[in-house]
Amino acid sequence: MKLRATLLAFSVLCSFAVPAAHAAGDQPYAGQTITVLLPPWGTLPKAMTDAFKAKTGITVDMQTQGWDQIHAKILTAMIANNPPADVSEVDWSWVGQFGAAGWFEPLQGKVPAPVVQDIASDKIFTIDGKLIAMPYNNDFRVLIVNKAMFDKAGITQMPTTMDELWADAVALKKSGVTYPIALPLSANEGTSTAWYLLTKAFGGDLFDASMKPEFTTPDSAGYKALDWIVKAAKAGLIDPASTGLTDVQVQAFLSGGQAAIDLAGWAGNLTVYNDPSKSKVAGHVVAALMPSATGHSRSFGLPEALGIPANAKHKGAALAFIDWWMQPAVQIEAYKALGDLPTSTAALSDLSKEGKLPSGDVLLKQIPTVEPLFAQGTPEWYPQFSAGVSSAINQAAKGQLTVAQAIAQIAAQAKKAQSQ
Repeated sequence: MKLRATLLAFSVLCSFAVPAAHAAGDQPYAGQTITVLLPPWGTLPKAMTDAFKAKTGITVDMQTQGWDQIHAKILTAMIANNPPADVSEVDWSWVGQFGAAGWFEPLQGKVPAPVVQDIASDKIFTIDGKLIAMPYNNDFRVLIVNKAMFDKAGITQMPTTMDELWADAVALKKSGVTYPIALPLSANEGTSTAWYLLTKAFGGDLFDASMKPEFTTPDSAGYKALDWIVKAAKAGLIDPASTGLTDVQVQAFLSGGQAAIDLAGWAGNLTVYNDPSKSKVAGHVVAALMPSATGHSRSFGLPEALGIPANAKHKGAALAFIDWWMQPAVQIEAYKALGDLPTSTAALSDLSKEGKLPSGDVLLKQIPTVEPLFAQGTPEWYPQFSAGVSSAINQAAKGQLTVAQAIAQIAAQAKKAQSQ
């Protein structure tokens, strides 16, 4: 409680307005230098930051750190009242923590309304009515499959239900694919998010409006999702090595031609899977809508965003940078340079029309089904809860816990995390 009180006092001291965006061609911040702190996949090439400088007169000092290191830096810097950067990474899972502390400037009314409307995942970065960051990297889940393996197994249509997906995996195994489904089962975040996705696929949610768990009974979607995962592992549809691998490592099963289904696929990975320099199955990988027990496809987003720390030194120039990055043309350029899937629907539509977005038609159909994982905004206790989820799933996949025991352990972790 003492830390929270300190953070709230800090947010009051640092809260002041960000200047409104200026008209195109205006250079009110010419001569200023802003620091931008992002992970490697968000680090823009110099040619792009030079173009921004030519347009605005603002110099960009791009600083690259790992995802975990950025989170740690923001924590220590903000508690010490030192700005970590003028613009920094804001992951979807940090929204509750940063929002409660008041560490980032609210952007509603400052980013042009048409821009916000074009970027559907902005809701994931809204908490208590405050938009604390604008998404730059579109990470939502979609079913990804090796179409050549499906054809060989005699599968002519993409699965639309979880039962059909199971039947397809069995057919793929019989056709010679040893472990058809690529799914992480280690004690890592990627395992937790895969279970969240399958909970939606079975027609439910993790928590109700009052944050009470909805996954504890055998007839609940979350229980069914974990039961499905454990049964798939026992049936040999998932490689047992997955219990010791992260989601990134498991994805190598599909790109290496060892698996046929990336069950919790990142939409942006379609480009990687179809890149001959990075994949052995390039040209054979396509997307399909996430299957659902209800027949209505559902997905959720795990995007990354650009935020302005409340104590940033150059807020106006920082906002100009975010406004610039949100432009469809700039997002398309970043996609070509870095592989970051645009958050702009207009940019995605343009790329699809140009044939530069693998399975673009499917992605555009999946986007309207993308929901926040937490309708109220990601809670500040999410990291502790998620760590408990992945640990329980890992133990269940190894046979160390029954599904009922794992679910009980997850529920207990939820209660513990919320009480802290």
